[in-house]
Amino acid sequence: MNIVLVTNGPVPYRIPALNELAAMPDVSLHVIFCCGREPNREWNLPAIEFRCTYLRERVVKFKDRFIHNNPDVVAALRQLQPDIVITTGFNPTHLYAFLYAWLKRIPHVAMTDGTLDSERSLSLVHRRIRHLVYARSSAFVWASSGGQKLYASYGIAENRCFQACLSVENARFSETEPFSHGSFDFIFCGRLERIKNPCFALDVASAVAGRLGRKTRILFVGSGKEEQAVKQHATANAGAVDAVFHGFASQEALPALYRSARVFLFPTSWDPWGVVTNEACAAGLPVLVSPHAGVAGELVLDGENGYVCDLDVGRWSDRACTLLSDPDLYTAFSRRSHSLVGEYTFSRACQGLADACHYAATQSVGQDKAMRRQ
Repeated sequence: MNIVLVTNGPVPYRIPALNELAAMPDVSLHVIFCCGREPNREWNLPAIEFRCTYLRERVVKFKDRFIHNNPDVVAALRQLQPDIVITTGFNPTHLYAFLYAWLKRIPHVAMTDGTLDSERSLSLVHRRIRHLVYARSSAFVWASSGGQKLYASYGIAENRCFQACLSVENARFSETEPFSHGSFDFIFCGRLERIKNPCFALDVASAVAGRLGRKTRILFVGSGKEEQAVKQHATANAGAVDAVFHGFASQEALPALYRSARVFLFPTSWDPWGVVTNEACAAGLPVLVSPHAGVAGELVLDGENGYVCDLDVGRWSDRACTLLSDPDLYTAFSRRSHSLVGEYTFSRACQGLADACHYAATQSVGQDKAMRRQ
């Protein structure tokens, strides 16, 4: 199969799975990137081992999102002559690629990291575009169970849907059990943006300090527009919390940073998944997460390897105190995190993509035979 995937830009949690897909004996993979890197990303990327094309960058920022409009994707597709076209979103560039596939009668595979919850606020126009694309797509790829529910809401049969889970290199974050964690009570890892609620994490650390009768320590890893506001909030809470700001961290530095803490705080207001949780679980950390993250109820199971709680400082501090005060419970949660994340691998993601493409190709052959019989 000559597969062409059209996506925004290279991301570290997808490249290894695509490398494996490109190495499969019956696959020729070419990835078309809308840009080299979106402006708000500071990633270190693993080696790209598949063929790829970078389109001329044409990107507009709208409400903290980046909209790609690359008409030259059509010329790239004409040159590549794909048997299967995969698109990963609904930017104009993705729609050009979909229309090319549809007009050329090439099977199209829709792929999403989104969920039913993350797309609840879509406008009527956005929903109609999805209806049009999905009605003319052969197979569907989802990252989480929320994505499967999203496809089901459009009436798409389960047998046409395949999972390509979001993954990290689990072994890099692990160490021999029992896990040994360092001097920080908490770690917050991610962009310091309002939607991620870093100040809430600081409030939790402060409340825990009051309940435990000692100063707590929290490590912030990442950067963003809210960095100064969080630092000011940390200064105001300096009597209760020792807050350390590491800034952006390379992929090589992350495992040691996670293992320097005991509990991972992920109080996001919106996140279709949350790959940082994969990293934390692989490092053996229990997780406190809001219900607004895709990992909630899937990678983070309430009462097993963490807690899923509404954004209430009192509830979060209660659960954090329980974990920090009960060594046996902490160890059980730590080991369960490591066990659960073991199911999220690049190989599984690769197989899901391959299965979706095989299904799309088979359906296309069946449709062609039916048309010839008519």
